[in-house]
Amino acid sequence: MNFLGNVLWFVLGGFVIALYYWIVGIVTCLTIIGIPFGIQLIKMGTFALWPFGHQVQPGPSDEGCLSLLMNVVWILVGGIEITMLHLTFGVICSITIVGIPFGIQHFKMGILALTPFGKRIS
Repeated sequence: MNFLGNVLWFVLGGFVIALYYWIVGIVTCLTIIGIPFGIQLIKMGTFALWPFGHQVQPGPSDEGCLSLLMNVVWILVGGIEITMLHLTFGVICSITIVGIPFGIQHFKMGILALTPFGKRIS
């Protein structure tokens, strides 16, 4: 079932979402200060490409001060907008019964987009 969900996700826009994450991640990596943020965006793009069957879990450094600081900067720079976008798409997808699994995936991505530092995707 995960394979079918991932194929449908890929065809119905998952590739576009992943491509946007990757492009912004690469552009962000052009500056030294932006490299950690760019790496997180590239990881989020990979997750956005095939989200079915993967979970977002706290990483080993979830409680670290650096992780907290990076999440605060992330939220102030653009994390809120990305999260609101995924939450909006999640609500729109969840209107129909067929779209509920896609809405759930957007909600998972919204959680990751709010605080990506200190999280891992398994």
